[in-house]
Amino acid sequence: MCKPVDILLVGVGGQGTILASKVLCAAAEAAGFDIKMSEIHGMAQRGGSVVTQVRLGEKVYSPLIEEGCADIMLSFEKLEALRWLHWMKNDGTIIVNNYAVAPVPVLAGVAEYPANVLEYIEEKVPGCTILHAVEIAKSCGNSKAANVVLLGAMAREMPVSREFWQQALDSVIPPKLLDINKKAFDAGYNAVN
Repeated sequence: MCKPVDILLVGVGGQGTILASKVLCAAAEAAGFDIKMSEIHGMAQRGGSVVTQVRLGEKVYSPLIEEGCADIMLSFEKLEALRWLHWMKNDGTIIVNNYAVAPVPVLAGVAEYPANVLEYIEEKVPGCTILHAVEIAKSCGNSKAANVVLLGAMAREMPVSREFWQQALDSVIPPKLLDINKKAFDAGYNAVN
């Protein structure tokens, strides 16, 4: 691989976006890639946007992805996918959690959560993958493992073998949560054809 793979992980505070990016980076590093990562926390503790940009390749010089150049987007919340859609390449891959978190203006009653978000994304990116990651994670034992369900789905799109993902989970996830997260990763991996 000569050109870096550019990945956006987008969500809101509390969804495990940062943890997911750490697992991604650990897996890519174990596979021998050079990695650069940049995090943006916008009032994350209050449900604000959290965006991580990860670039991996033979040699990566900058952690920042140019607008319109992301290869893969992993979205933990559907409105965040819409918000960052313009960062995607025309032939990019998007994996979206079918989950809504009302932003502050909606909670305050001064705006409405947009209707038909997923339909719009599907129109713009045919073949995007939409998962009910929270429900899948619940079936594995903990709804908070939705981030790892999404990682499992994304792993199919990555030039990183499954053994390195397992090593990354072992090194990043606390031992008491490891079994549930391994089940969640496998469920996400198997949820995508």
